[in-house]
Amino acid sequence: MAGYTNSKPEWVPEGESAGFTTSVMSGIEGIKDTTVGNLNPGLATGKVGATRRKILTVDDYVKGVIEGNRGILSRAITLIESNNPAHFSKAQRVLQALLPYTGKALRIGITGVPGAGKSTTIEAFGNMLCDLGHRVAVLAVDPTSSVTGGSILGDKTRMGTFSRRQEAFIRPSPAGGTLGGVARKSRETMLMCEAAGYDIILIETVGVGQSETTVRSMVDFFMLIVLTGAGDDLQGIKKGIMELADAIVINKADGDNLLKAKVARGEYERMIEYIRPATEGWATHAYLASAIKNTGLKELWEVIRAFEKVTKESGVFKQRRDSQLLDWMHSMIDEHLHALFFNDNVVLGRMPEIRQAVLDGIISPTQAVTELITMFDINKAISRQSDVLHPSLSRVQEVLVNNP
Repeated sequence: MAGYTNSKPEWVPEGESAGFTTSVMSGIEGIKDTTVGNLNPGLATGKVGATRRKILTVDDYVKGVIEGNRGILSRAITLIESNNPAHFSKAQRVLQALLPYTGKALRIGITGVPGAGKSTTIEAFGNMLCDLGHRVAVLAVDPTSSVTGGSILGDKTRMGTFSRRQEAFIRPSPAGGTLGGVARKSRETMLMCEAAGYDIILIETVGVGQSETTVRSMVDFFMLIVLTGAGDDLQGIKKGIMELADAIVINKADGDNLLKAKVARGEYERMIEYIRPATEGWATHAYLASAIKNTGLKELWEVIRAFEKVTKESGVFKQRRDSQLLDWMHSMIDEHLHALFFNDNVVLGRMPEIRQAVLDGIISPTQAVTELITMFDINKAISRQSDVLHPSLSRVQEVLVNNP
């Protein structure tokens, strides 16, 4: 390498001037400055690990999040998203310490048909809220792969002005995994953001299908963003999604499209009449907006504030929050029991045989479930007693697995 810089390739002309387009630069060995430019300073001393990030304690995480340190908030969310059992335990201790600082933000869910302009709307709406003095966090719920399903990772690059604001925080969705697992992480991420002082949380659905229901179970206000041309678009919108919405926002209502948007608004208003309101005591309506022209967004914010006022006065706001917490707890119990059952060694040992028996018509699915549950219960009872009775009980477990 050192000798390379003293030779001149044959394609370099003799007596080239300083303005010659291509030149040969010295390699890293020719650098005498021990700072090594923008490279890891540890390379100069041979101590590469010298710049490794500090391992944060639970107290470090809690203090950093409460102070609004975005770097530590990001690391705390990464801790939550980790599937490492040790990280899970630490993340829960951090979250437990931060719970007193949560619950004060207004949670807004946003979904929409493909191409409706969710990202553009979120950026324009977020910028407006920041201008009004709010701190805004944007999260996503995506049960699909971040590669095949499309995710907010792309939105982060599209939200150019919003993502650079100090009052804003954009967090990509956990990639992959089951919807239940992603939903838990998204809920806990939301709580982290609230503890960090973000008073408005925008949660976007990125996946399709059940993710809308999941986001509805996490937020106070849920809006559906649609396009103009309601005659065709209504065919592509499931009635179930319409029933979840507290507001329907017809985007791109500007220029030559404005007249179509007004027609679409009438179509949606007529459809809403036949759908049960998403929130008790609140009438869902359709609204016009243009994220590009920044029209209709202030009016939409006034609608959301009116919703907050009405539901808090009636008690519906708190009832929904309480119901969401209990539903969250129950869903996590279901997930835990599901994992516990299908990871049980006795169930794993007998499952292939019982499945085949069901397929062969030897036993009914109901009988199969009864037998598996019974074996699971017996195995757990033995496990609880094995430490206090006799080690030979472990042999009973082996018999249960190997002998029908």
